[in-house]
Amino acid sequence: MKTTENALILAVDIGTSTFKAALFTAAGECKKIVTLPLAIALSDGVRHEAESAQWLRAFEESVVQLGGVSLVEALVIGGNGPSLVPVIGAPGLTAQPGAALELPAAAARLWLDRRSQEESVTVSAIMGAYVDPGFFLPKCLWIKNNEAALYEKTKCFLSCPEYLIYALTGEARTVFPSQGFDRWYWNDEVLDKAGLDREKFPPFVSPGETIGTLLPAVVRRFGFSATAGGAGHSGVAAGGGIPVIAGGPDFFASILGVGAVHPGEACDRSGTSEGINVCTAGRIVDARLMSYGHPVKPYWNLSGIISTTGKAIVWARELLGIDGEPFENFFELAGSAAGGGTPVFLPYLAGERAPIWDPKARGVFLGLSLSSGRAELARSVAEGICFAIRDVVTVMEECGAELRELRVSGHPGESDFLNQLKADITGKDVLAPVQKDAELAGLAALGAAALGTYSSAGEAANAMVKIRRVYHGDEKKAALYEGLFAQYRETYRALKPLFTGH
Repeated sequence: MKTTENALILAVDIGTSTFKAALFTAAGECKKIVTLPLAIALSDGVRHEAESAQWLRAFEESVVQLGGVSLVEALVIGGNGPSLVPVIGAPGLTAQPGAALELPAAAARLWLDRRSQEESVTVSAIMGAYVDPGFFLPKCLWIKNNEAALYEKTKCFLSCPEYLIYALTGEARTVFPSQGFDRWYWNDEVLDKAGLDREKFPPFVSPGETIGTLLPAVVRRFGFSATAGGAGHSGVAAGGGIPVIAGGPDFFASILGVGAVHPGEACDRSGTSEGINVCTAGRIVDARLMSYGHPVKPYWNLSGIISTTGKAIVWARELLGIDGEPFENFFELAGSAAGGGTPVFLPYLAGERAPIWDPKARGVFLGLSLSSGRAELARSVAEGICFAIRDVVTVMEECGAELRELRVSGHPGESDFLNQLKADITGKDVLAPVQKDAELAGLAALGAAALGTYSSAGEAANAMVKIRRVYHGDEKKAALYEGLFAQYRETYRALKPLFTGH
Protein backbone atom coordinates (compact mmCIF):
# COMPACT_ATOMS: atom_id res chain seq x y z
CA MET A 1 0.00 0.00 0.00
CA LYS A 2 1.43 3.36 -1.02
CA THR A 3 1.05 6.60 0.84
CA THR A 4 -1.25 9.35 -0.37
CA GLU A 5 0.01 12.04 -2.76
CA ASN A 6 -0.33 14.87 -0.24
CA ALA A 7 1.21 13.03 2.69
CA LEU A 8 4.34 14.50 4.25
CA ILE A 9 7.39 12.99 5.92
CA LEU A 10 8.94 14.91 8.82
CA ALA A 11 12.70 14.37 8.74
CA VAL A 12 14.74 15.40 11.80
CA ASP A 13 18.54 15.53 11.93
CA ILE A 14 20.28 16.35 15.22
CA GLY A 15 23.75 17.71 14.59
CA THR A 16 26.43 18.95 16.96
CA SER A 17 25.72 22.65 16.48
CA THR A 18 22.38 22.65 14.62
CA PHE A 19 19.00 20.94 14.81
CA LYS A 20 17.33 20.56 11.42
CA ALA A 21 13.80 19.51 10.55
CA ALA A 22 12.17 19.39 7.14
CA LEU A 23 8.91 18.43 5.50
CA PHE A 24 9.26 16.25 2.39
CA THR A 25 6.67 14.81 0.10
CA ALA A 26 6.87 11.06 -0.41
CA ALA A 27 8.07 11.84 -3.94
CA GLY A 28 11.10 13.69 -2.56
CA GLU A 29 10.12 17.36 -2.81
CA CYS A 30 11.35 19.40 0.14
CA LYS A 31 8.58 21.76 1.21
CA LYS A 32 10.30 23.58 4.08
CA ILE A 33 13.41 23.35 6.26
CA VAL A 34 13.95 24.79 9.74
CA THR A 35 17.44 25.10 11.22
CA LEU A 36 17.91 25.90 14.89
CA PRO A 37 21.16 26.47 16.84
CA LEU A 38 22.34 24.04 19.48
CA ALA A 39 24.72 24.85 22.31
CA ILE A 40 27.66 22.93 23.73
CA ALA A 41 27.42 23.36 27.49
CA LEU A 42 31.00 22.34 28.22
CA SER A 43 34.01 22.17 25.94
CA ASP A 44 37.48 22.27 27.49
CA GLY A 45 39.54 20.31 24.98
CA VAL A 46 38.85 16.95 26.66
CA ARG A 47 35.29 17.09 27.97
CA HIS A 48 32.52 18.00 25.52
CA GLU A 49 28.97 18.02 26.88
CA ALA A 50 25.56 19.30 25.83
CA GLU A 51 22.27 19.71 27.70
CA SER A 52 20.10 16.83 26.53
CA ALA A 53 16.77 18.63 26.97
CA GLN A 54 17.70 21.22 24.36
CA TRP A 55 16.92 18.62 21.66
CA LEU A 56 13.38 18.31 22.97
CA ARG A 57 12.94 22.09 22.94
CA ALA A 58 14.37 22.29 19.44
CA PHE A 59 11.89 19.69 18.22
CA GLU A 60 9.02 21.71 19.66
CA GLU A 61 10.23 24.94 18.07
CA SER A 62 10.82 23.28 14.70
CA VAL A 63 7.28 21.90 14.61
CA VAL A 64 5.92 25.38 15.33
CA GLN A 65 8.02 26.96 12.57
CA LEU A 66 7.30 24.24 10.02
CA GLY A 67 3.52 24.25 10.42
CA GLY A 68 1.39 21.86 8.38
CA VAL A 69 2.22 18.83 10.50
CA SER A 70 -1.40 17.64 10.30
CA LEU A 71 -0.44 16.09 6.94
CA VAL A 72 2.58 14.24 8.36
CA GLU A 73 2.27 10.47 7.97
CA ALA A 74 5.67 9.52 9.37
CA LEU A 75 8.63 10.93 11.26
CA VAL A 76 12.20 9.81 10.56
CA ILE A 77 14.78 10.86 13.16
CA GLY A 78 18.55 10.55 12.93
CA GLY A 79 21.57 12.46 14.08
CA ASN A 80 25.14 12.71 15.22
CA GLY A 81 26.80 9.78 16.82
CA PRO A 82 28.18 8.45 18.98
CA SER A 83 26.97 11.09 21.43
CA LEU A 84 25.78 9.44 24.65
CA VAL A 85 22.74 10.40 26.77
CA PRO A 86 22.38 8.90 30.26
CA VAL A 87 18.56 8.81 30.64
CA ILE A 88 17.45 9.02 34.27
CA GLY A 89 13.66 9.42 33.98
CA ALA A 90 10.61 8.52 31.89
CA PRO A 91 9.06 10.39 28.95
CA GLY A 92 6.04 12.63 29.40
CA LEU A 93 4.74 16.19 29.13
CA THR A 94 5.23 18.87 31.75
CA ALA A 95 2.15 19.80 33.76
CA GLN A 96 2.17 23.56 33.16
CA PRO A 97 0.08 25.24 30.41
CA GLY A 98 1.56 24.69 26.96
CA ALA A 99 2.95 21.36 28.12
CA ALA A 100 6.45 20.62 26.86
CA LEU A 101 8.22 17.36 26.13
CA GLU A 102 10.01 15.97 29.14
CA LEU A 103 12.56 13.19 29.53
CA PRO A 104 14.98 13.65 32.45
CA ALA A 105 18.60 12.95 31.51
CA ALA A 106 22.10 13.92 32.54
CA ALA A 107 24.30 15.99 30.26
CA ALA A 108 25.07 14.26 26.99
CA ARG A 109 28.69 13.33 26.31
CA LEU A 110 29.22 14.43 22.70
CA TRP A 111 31.11 12.42 20.12
CA LEU A 112 34.02 14.86 20.60
CA ASP A 113 34.46 13.86 24.25
CA ARG A 114 37.93 12.39 24.86
CA ARG A 115 37.99 11.73 28.61
CA SER A 116 37.52 7.94 28.37
CA GLN A 117 40.95 7.08 26.99
CA GLU A 118 41.72 4.49 29.69
CA GLU A 119 38.31 2.90 29.17
CA SER A 120 39.02 2.87 25.43
CA VAL A 121 42.00 0.61 26.13
CA THR A 122 39.80 -1.73 28.20
CA VAL A 123 37.02 -1.90 25.60
CA SER A 124 39.51 -2.34 22.75
CA ALA A 125 40.99 -5.35 24.56
CA ILE A 126 37.52 -6.86 24.98
CA MET A 127 36.67 -6.27 21.31
CA GLY A 128 40.04 -7.38 20.00
CA ALA A 129 40.27 -4.18 17.92
CA TYR A 130 40.70 -0.47 18.61
CA VAL A 131 37.61 1.35 19.87
CA ASP A 132 38.04 5.13 20.00
CA PRO A 133 37.27 7.01 23.26
CA GLY A 134 34.50 8.84 21.41
CA PHE A 135 32.38 5.71 21.01
CA PHE A 136 29.58 4.54 23.28
CA LEU A 137 31.07 1.80 25.45
CA PRO A 138 34.21 3.67 26.61
CA LYS A 139 31.95 6.56 27.67
CA CYS A 140 29.55 4.26 29.51
CA LEU A 141 32.44 2.59 31.30
CA TRP A 142 33.94 5.99 32.20
CA ILE A 143 30.65 7.03 33.82
CA LYS A 144 30.59 3.81 35.84
CA ASN A 145 34.21 4.27 36.93
CA ASN A 146 34.05 8.00 37.68
CA GLU A 147 30.39 8.95 38.27
CA ALA A 148 29.04 5.93 40.11
CA ALA A 149 25.93 7.75 41.40
CA LEU A 150 24.94 8.79 37.87
CA TYR A 151 25.61 5.30 36.54
CA GLU A 152 23.36 3.73 39.17
CA LYS A 153 20.40 6.00 38.49
CA THR A 154 20.75 5.80 34.69
CA LYS A 155 17.82 3.82 33.31
CA CYS A 156 19.29 3.49 29.85
CA PHE A 157 22.02 4.87 27.60
CA LEU A 158 20.87 6.32 24.27
CA SER A 159 22.21 8.43 21.44
CA CYS A 160 20.69 11.87 20.90
CA PRO A 161 18.19 10.85 18.15
CA GLU A 162 17.21 7.78 20.17
CA TYR A 163 16.61 10.08 23.15
CA LEU A 164 14.19 12.22 21.12
CA ILE A 165 12.45 9.13 19.75
CA TYR A 166 12.01 7.79 23.29
CA ALA A 167 10.45 11.11 24.36
CA LEU A 168 8.00 11.00 21.42
CA THR A 169 7.04 7.31 21.49
CA GLY A 170 7.80 5.94 24.94
CA GLU A 171 9.96 3.27 23.27
CA ALA A 172 13.68 3.09 24.10
CA ARG A 173 15.67 1.45 21.31
CA THR A 174 19.25 1.47 20.05
CA VAL A 175 19.68 1.88 16.31
CA PHE A 176 22.27 -0.62 15.08
CA PRO A 177 23.29 0.78 11.67
CA SER A 178 24.15 -2.39 9.75
CA GLN A 179 26.21 -5.56 9.55
CA GLY A 180 29.83 -4.98 10.49
CA PHE A 181 29.18 -2.54 13.34
CA ASP A 182 29.69 -5.15 16.07
CA ARG A 183 33.05 -3.66 17.01
CA TRP A 184 31.46 -0.34 18.03
CA TYR A 185 28.36 -1.69 19.77
CA TRP A 186 27.80 -4.57 22.17
CA ASN A 187 26.20 -7.86 23.04
CA ASP A 188 25.52 -9.51 26.38
CA GLU A 189 28.97 -11.12 26.50
CA VAL A 190 30.73 -7.81 25.84
CA LEU A 191 28.66 -6.02 28.48
CA ASP A 192 29.41 -8.74 31.02
CA LYS A 193 33.15 -8.54 30.34
CA ALA A 194 33.05 -4.76 30.70
CA GLY A 195 31.07 -5.02 33.93
CA LEU A 196 28.15 -3.04 32.51
CA ASP A 197 24.50 -3.77 33.30
CA ARG A 198 22.60 -5.32 30.40
CA GLU A 199 19.30 -3.66 31.30
CA LYS A 200 20.77 -0.21 30.66
CA PHE A 201 21.23 -1.00 26.95
CA PRO A 202 17.95 -1.11 24.96
CA PRO A 203 17.20 -3.64 22.20
CA PHE A 204 18.50 -3.03 18.68
CA VAL A 205 16.56 -1.90 15.62
CA SER A 206 17.82 -1.10 12.11
CA PRO A 207 17.57 2.15 10.12
CA GLY A 208 14.28 2.27 8.28
CA GLU A 209 12.46 0.26 10.97
CA THR A 210 9.56 1.73 12.91
CA ILE A 211 10.40 2.12 16.60
CA GLY A 212 6.89 3.10 17.66
CA THR A 213 4.13 5.60 17.07
CA LEU A 214 3.67 9.08 18.48
CA LEU A 215 2.21 9.07 21.96
CA PRO A 216 -1.41 10.32 21.94
CA ALA A 217 -0.46 13.24 24.18
CA VAL A 218 2.26 14.24 21.72
CA VAL A 219 -0.19 14.06 18.80
CA ARG A 220 -2.60 16.40 20.63
CA ARG A 221 0.12 18.73 21.87
CA PHE A 222 1.71 19.42 18.48
CA GLY A 223 -1.24 19.16 16.12
CA PHE A 224 -0.46 15.94 14.29
CA SER A 225 -3.46 14.17 12.80
CA ALA A 226 -4.93 11.53 15.09
CA THR A 227 -6.13 9.63 12.00
CA ALA A 228 -2.82 9.70 10.13
CA GLY A 229 -0.49 6.74 10.14
CA GLY A 230 1.05 4.12 8.00
CA ALA A 231 -0.87 1.01 8.90
CA GLY A 232 -0.18 -1.56 6.26
CA HIS A 233 2.78 0.21 4.68
CA SER A 234 6.02 -1.68 4.23
CA GLY A 235 8.20 -1.40 7.32
CA VAL A 236 5.46 0.33 9.32
CA ALA A 237 3.78 -1.43 12.21
CA ALA A 238 0.10 -2.13 11.75
CA GLY A 239 -2.41 -0.73 14.16
CA GLY A 240 -2.52 2.92 13.10
CA GLY A 241 -0.85 5.90 14.66
CA ILE A 242 1.92 8.03 13.21
CA PRO A 243 5.08 5.89 12.86
CA VAL A 244 8.43 7.14 14.11
CA ILE A 245 11.14 5.54 11.99
CA ALA A 246 14.76 4.97 12.96
CA GLY A 247 17.04 7.10 10.81
CA GLY A 248 20.32 5.98 12.31
CA PRO A 249 23.58 7.93 12.42
CA ASP A 250 23.95 11.04 10.29
CA PHE A 251 26.57 9.52 8.01
CA PHE A 252 24.25 6.61 7.21
CA ALA A 253 21.47 8.95 6.10
CA SER A 254 23.95 11.12 4.17
CA ILE A 255 25.00 8.20 1.99
CA LEU A 256 21.43 7.96 0.74
CA GLY A 257 20.97 11.72 0.69
CA VAL A 258 23.74 12.29 -1.86
CA GLY A 259 22.83 9.24 -3.92
CA ALA A 260 26.09 7.34 -3.29
CA VAL A 261 24.35 4.03 -3.89
CA HIS A 262 26.58 2.37 -6.51
CA PRO A 263 30.13 0.98 -6.12
CA GLY A 264 32.76 3.68 -6.62
CA GLU A 265 30.50 6.50 -5.46
CA ALA A 266 31.52 8.14 -2.19
CA CYS A 267 29.68 10.40 0.20
CA ASP A 268 31.77 13.23 1.65
CA ARG A 269 29.74 14.37 4.63
CA SER A 270 31.18 17.65 5.82
CA GLY A 271 30.12 19.31 9.03
CA THR A 272 31.86 19.71 12.37
CA SER A 273 33.64 16.50 11.41
CA GLU A 274 33.98 14.82 8.01
CA GLY A 275 33.00 11.33 6.95
CA ILE A 276 34.17 9.71 3.73
CA ASN A 277 31.97 6.72 2.87
CA VAL A 278 32.53 4.81 -0.37
CA CYS A 279 30.18 2.14 -1.69
CA THR A 280 31.98 -1.14 -2.43
CA ALA A 281 30.75 -4.32 -4.10
CA GLY A 282 32.22 -6.51 -1.34
CA ARG A 283 33.58 -6.08 2.14
CA ILE A 284 37.07 -4.59 2.56
CA VAL A 285 38.68 -4.88 5.99
CA ASP A 286 41.53 -2.62 7.07
CA ALA A 287 42.32 -1.53 10.63
CA ARG A 288 42.72 2.10 9.52
CA LEU A 289 39.11 2.27 8.31
CA MET A 290 35.64 1.09 9.24
CA SER A 291 33.72 -1.42 7.12
CA TYR A 292 30.05 -2.19 7.43
CA GLY A 293 26.93 -2.90 5.44
CA HIS A 294 25.83 -0.20 3.01
CA PRO A 295 22.28 1.18 3.23
CA VAL A 296 21.71 -0.54 -0.13
CA LYS A 297 22.10 -4.31 0.01
CA PRO A 298 24.17 -6.29 -0.91
CA TYR A 299 26.81 -3.55 -1.03
CA TRP A 300 29.27 -2.60 1.69
CA ASN A 301 30.48 0.74 2.94
CA LEU A 302 34.12 1.62 3.60
CA SER A 303 34.38 4.59 5.91
CA GLY A 304 36.91 6.99 7.33
CA ILE A 305 35.91 9.66 9.86
CA ILE A 306 37.99 12.84 10.20
CA SER A 307 37.43 14.47 13.57
CA THR A 308 37.66 18.25 13.14
CA THR A 309 37.31 19.62 9.62
CA GLY A 310 34.39 22.05 9.81
CA LYS A 311 35.35 22.61 13.43
CA ALA A 312 38.82 23.63 12.24
CA ILE A 313 37.24 26.26 9.98
CA VAL A 314 35.18 27.59 12.89
CA TRP A 315 38.35 27.69 15.02
CA ALA A 316 40.29 29.46 12.28
CA ARG A 317 37.53 32.04 11.77
CA GLU A 318 37.69 32.89 15.47
CA LEU A 319 41.48 32.95 15.41
CA LEU A 320 41.49 35.33 12.43
CA GLY A 321 38.83 37.60 13.90
CA ILE A 322 36.19 36.96 11.22
CA ASP A 323 33.80 34.77 13.20
CA GLY A 324 31.24 37.59 13.16
CA GLU A 325 31.30 37.79 9.37
CA PRO A 326 29.44 35.59 6.86
CA PHE A 327 30.89 32.08 6.68
CA GLU A 328 31.74 32.53 2.99
CA ASN A 329 34.20 35.30 3.88
CA PHE A 330 36.59 32.69 5.22
CA PHE A 331 36.76 30.97 1.83
CA GLU A 332 37.16 34.32 0.04
CA LEU A 333 40.09 35.09 2.34
CA ALA A 334 41.59 31.63 1.74
CA GLY A 335 41.13 31.99 -2.02
CA SER A 336 43.08 35.25 -2.05
CA ALA A 337 46.31 33.37 -1.12
CA ALA A 338 48.30 31.47 -3.71
CA GLY A 339 48.13 27.69 -3.52
CA GLY A 340 51.36 26.02 -2.51
CA GLY A 341 52.77 29.06 -0.75
CA THR A 342 51.12 28.38 2.55
CA PRO A 343 52.11 26.40 5.65
CA VAL A 344 51.09 22.76 5.87
CA PHE A 345 48.32 22.34 8.43
CA LEU A 346 47.43 19.18 10.37
CA PRO A 347 43.75 19.57 11.40
CA TYR A 348 44.07 17.32 14.47
CA LEU A 349 42.52 19.80 16.91
CA ALA A 350 40.81 17.09 19.02
CA GLY A 351 42.95 14.09 18.16
CA GLU A 352 42.24 12.22 14.94
CA ARG A 353 40.32 9.19 13.91
CA ALA A 354 40.83 7.74 10.41
CA PRO A 355 43.30 6.84 9.20
CA ILE A 356 45.76 7.36 12.10
CA TRP A 357 43.47 6.74 15.14
CA ASP A 358 45.55 8.84 17.47
CA PRO A 359 43.62 10.64 20.25
CA LYS A 360 46.80 12.45 21.29
CA ALA A 361 47.54 13.99 17.89
CA ARG A 362 47.27 17.77 17.78
CA GLY A 363 47.00 20.53 15.20
CA VAL A 364 50.17 21.86 13.59
CA PHE A 365 51.18 24.67 11.24
CA LEU A 366 54.45 23.70 9.52
CA GLY A 367 56.37 26.31 7.58
CA LEU A 368 55.25 29.57 9.13
CA SER A 369 57.26 32.60 8.07
CA LEU A 370 57.06 36.39 8.18
CA SER A 371 55.09 36.24 4.93
CA SER A 372 52.39 34.06 6.51
CA GLY A 373 49.42 36.38 6.85
CA ARG A 374 45.73 35.91 7.51
CA ALA A 375 45.00 34.74 3.97
CA GLU A 376 47.83 32.20 4.04
CA LEU A 377 46.65 30.77 7.35
CA ALA A 378 43.08 30.53 6.08
CA ARG A 379 44.19 28.72 2.93
CA SER A 380 46.47 26.48 4.96
CA VAL A 381 43.52 25.34 7.07
CA ALA A 382 41.39 24.70 3.96
CA GLU A 383 44.21 22.76 2.29
CA GLY A 384 44.87 20.79 5.49
CA ILE A 385 41.25 19.65 5.56
CA CYS A 386 41.55 18.50 1.96
CA PHE A 387 44.83 16.69 2.68
CA ALA A 388 43.06 14.86 5.53
CA ILE A 389 40.38 13.80 3.05
CA ARG A 390 43.01 12.69 0.56
CA ASP A 391 44.73 10.71 3.32
CA VAL A 392 41.54 8.70 3.86
CA VAL A 393 40.89 8.34 0.11
CA THR A 394 44.46 7.13 -0.46
CA VAL A 395 44.16 4.48 2.25
CA MET A 396 40.85 3.34 0.76
CA GLU A 397 42.46 2.85 -2.63
CA GLU A 398 45.52 1.19 -1.10
CA CYS A 399 43.29 -1.53 0.32
CA GLY A 400 41.46 -2.15 -2.95
CA ALA A 401 38.46 0.18 -3.03
CA GLU A 402 37.43 1.91 -6.24
CA LEU A 403 36.61 5.57 -5.65
CA ARG A 404 35.53 7.58 -8.70
CA GLU A 405 33.80 10.58 -7.19
CA LEU A 406 33.04 12.46 -3.98
CA ARG A 407 29.44 13.58 -3.47
CA VAL A 408 29.45 16.40 -0.93
CA SER A 409 26.98 17.41 1.74
CA GLY A 410 26.88 19.83 4.64
CA HIS A 411 27.45 23.57 4.93
CA PRO A 412 31.14 23.50 3.93
CA GLY A 413 30.03 21.57 0.83
CA GLU A 414 28.22 24.70 -0.37
CA SER A 415 31.53 26.49 -1.01
CA ASP A 416 32.66 26.49 -4.64
CA PHE A 417 36.19 27.29 -3.47
CA LEU A 418 36.36 24.33 -1.07
CA ASN A 419 34.75 21.91 -3.51
CA GLN A 420 37.22 22.88 -6.23
CA LEU A 421 40.10 22.57 -3.75
CA LYS A 422 38.93 19.07 -2.82
CA ALA A 423 38.89 18.11 -6.50
CA ASP A 424 42.35 19.60 -7.07
CA ILE A 425 43.94 17.90 -4.04
CA THR A 426 42.23 14.49 -4.25
CA GLY A 427 42.14 14.23 -8.04
CA LYS A 428 38.52 13.06 -7.84
CA ASP A 429 35.40 14.63 -9.34
CA VAL A 430 33.38 16.41 -6.67
CA LEU A 431 29.60 16.38 -7.14
CA ALA A 432 27.28 18.80 -5.32
CA PRO A 433 23.62 17.71 -5.06
CA VAL A 434 20.71 20.14 -5.39
CA GLN A 435 19.50 19.28 -1.88
CA LYS A 436 22.34 20.49 0.31
CA ASP A 437 21.13 18.84 3.51
CA ALA A 438 21.97 15.24 2.67
CA GLU A 439 21.09 13.93 6.11
CA LEU A 440 17.54 15.22 5.76
CA ALA A 441 17.25 13.96 2.18
CA GLY A 442 18.49 10.53 3.22
CA LEU A 443 16.05 10.38 6.12
CA ALA A 444 13.26 11.30 3.72
CA ALA A 445 14.34 8.45 1.43
CA LEU A 446 14.12 6.02 4.35
CA GLY A 447 10.67 7.37 5.16
CA ALA A 448 9.44 7.18 1.56
CA ALA A 449 10.59 3.56 1.35
CA ALA A 450 8.94 2.70 4.67
CA LEU A 451 5.67 4.25 3.47
CA GLY A 452 5.81 2.21 0.27
CA THR A 453 6.38 4.98 -2.29
CA TYR A 454 9.57 3.17 -3.36
CA SER A 455 10.50 -0.46 -3.05
CA SER A 456 13.74 0.31 -1.21
CA ALA A 457 15.80 3.15 0.21
CA GLY A 458 18.23 2.74 -2.70
CA GLU A 459 15.47 3.18 -5.25
CA ALA A 460 14.22 6.22 -3.32
CA ALA A 461 17.68 7.82 -3.31
CA ASN A 462 18.14 7.21 -7.05
CA ALA A 463 14.86 8.96 -7.76
CA MET A 464 15.14 11.81 -5.27
CA VAL A 465 18.78 13.00 -5.56
CA LYS A 466 19.67 15.51 -8.30
CA ILE A 467 23.18 16.93 -8.96
CA ARG A 468 23.57 20.69 -9.44
CA ARG A 469 27.31 20.91 -10.27
CA VAL A 470 30.40 18.76 -10.91
CA TYR A 471 33.91 20.03 -10.04
CA HIS A 472 36.87 18.54 -11.95
CA GLY A 473 40.42 18.60 -10.60
CA ASP A 474 42.97 20.92 -12.23
CA GLU A 475 45.65 18.64 -13.70
CA LYS A 476 48.14 21.54 -13.70
CA LYS A 477 48.09 21.54 -9.89
CA ALA A 478 48.50 17.78 -9.49
CA ALA A 479 52.29 17.79 -9.05
CA LEU A 480 52.18 20.67 -6.56
CA TYR A 481 49.64 18.98 -4.33
CA GLU A 482 51.33 15.60 -4.67
CA GLY A 483 54.43 17.06 -3.03
CA LEU A 484 52.49 18.92 -0.35
CA PHE A 485 50.46 15.83 0.50
CA ALA A 486 53.65 13.84 1.00
CA GLN A 487 54.85 16.61 3.33
CA TYR A 488 51.52 16.51 5.19
CA ARG A 489 51.88 12.79 5.88
CA GLU A 490 55.54 13.04 6.83
CA THR A 491 54.81 15.87 9.28
CA TYR A 492 52.56 13.63 11.34
CA ARG A 493 54.99 10.69 11.18
CA ALA A 494 57.82 12.90 12.41
CA LEU A 495 55.80 14.45 15.24
CA LYS A 496 53.97 11.35 16.44
CA PRO A 497 56.61 10.52 19.10
CA LEU A 498 56.18 14.04 20.51
CA PHE A 499 52.37 13.64 20.65
CA THR A 500 52.53 10.30 22.42
CA GLY A 501 55.53 11.08 24.62
CA HIS A 502 57.52 8.06 23.47
